[in-house]
Amino acid sequence: MSEVRASHILVKSEDEAKSLREEILSGAAFEDVAARESLCPSGARGGDLGNFGKGVMVKEFEDAAFSLKVGEVSQPVQTQFGWHLIVVTEKND
Repeated sequence: MSEVRASHILVKSEDEAKSLREEILSGAAFEDVAARESLCPSGARGGDLGNFGKGVMVKEFEDAAFSLKVGEVSQPVQTQFGWHLIVVTEKND
């Protein structure tokens, strides 16, 4: 079964997600930004959600996570929870 390990940052607006993505691409550590900014309890773990397969996360989140390369930071992804930045830290095909 195909699985990924991903971390994310959850915020309220697309603009906030875009701004944080720029900060990360400019050299800030994803984990540090997650710990500081994420509205999700996973922020305390640097945004780490652990490993998951298909059918576990909401569709928009899952589609984005499974399309990323390891280490790539997603564009902002909207779900019913808010706006996410996602980074895949491992892939097991």
